[in-house]
Amino acid sequence: MTAEIPVIVNAKSGADDEGKNAESIEAAFRAQGLQAKVTVLQSGQDIAKLVQQAIAEGARLVVAGGGDGTINAVAAELLDSDTTLGVLPLGTLNHFGRDLGIPFELAAAVRIIADGHCIAVDAGEVNGKTFLNNSSMGLYPRIVSDREQARKHLGLGKWPALVRATMHALRDPGSFNAVVCVDGKQLGRRTPFIFVGNNRYVMEGFGIGRRSRLDAGVLSLYVLRPKNGFELLWLGIRSLFGIGSHSGDFDAFEAADFRVEAQGKRIEVATDGEVTNMESPVRYRTRPKALRVMAPRNDFAAKGNG
Repeated sequence: MTAEIPVIVNAKSGADDEGKNAESIEAAFRAQGLQAKVTVLQSGQDIAKLVQQAIAEGARLVVAGGGDGTINAVAAELLDSDTTLGVLPLGTLNHFGRDLGIPFELAAAVRIIADGHCIAVDAGEVNGKTFLNNSSMGLYPRIVSDREQARKHLGLGKWPALVRATMHALRDPGSFNAVVCVDGKQLGRRTPFIFVGNNRYVMEGFGIGRRSRLDAGVLSLYVLRPKNGFELLWLGIRSLFGIGSHSGDFDAFEAADFRVEAQGKRIEVATDGEVTNMESPVRYRTRPKALRVMAPRNDFAAKGNG
């Protein structure tokens, strides 16, 4: 490991800049007896090149600070390598850090890195693109694309743009035809939304959207049954408040790999909040224990990650 730990931070993620400037982060590392070399991402900077440069300089640990998109981009360059990922959950959404059990407070997250406990977790892949949390087709990628268009062309903030895009989607859910090819079977479905999780997601109660482990070597596939706008709104409310089970809303499968043949030659696919236009069929696979990451001892040792 190099004397200085490379830390790549997306200062634009999250609601504010508290704890996301280089001085605060370097101070948090110094408090743990570590030296950090912080790079605050500028517009247009290539995260992949920054990570590759750090590895070329001998880094055995690279730390990512930001939301799930930033964490994903750094992790994608570390798969199947001897370089370990450190996580500072500084974004608006921090699902990967949360499921790892990493605290959202900066000093506490740095203490996890300083403790030096490393585990191996799975990554998902779709048409060669990595995701640590989930991937989806249909309603969600459409909402994200509409949100970004509203921010760019109407000057709306992130949350007002999201509300606007969501309301538009609920008025016209836009179901599409897809053939899911899993476990040697081809299943034709008409659906507004396909969700693929890296490992098993909880689909009921207050734990919905969480994962109890990240190293089971499976992908979870959920195909939403056709619903109108009101039914989708009610589904969202039930999910938000942890009301009941959602097992009746989806066709669910688990597999190490599968493919989805979507209507048309191309389809928008979301991976950890980033939308890419991909060729159909869309091919998914799990990459078991492909990523080394710093994590709390008490959360994962009992699950065989030791």
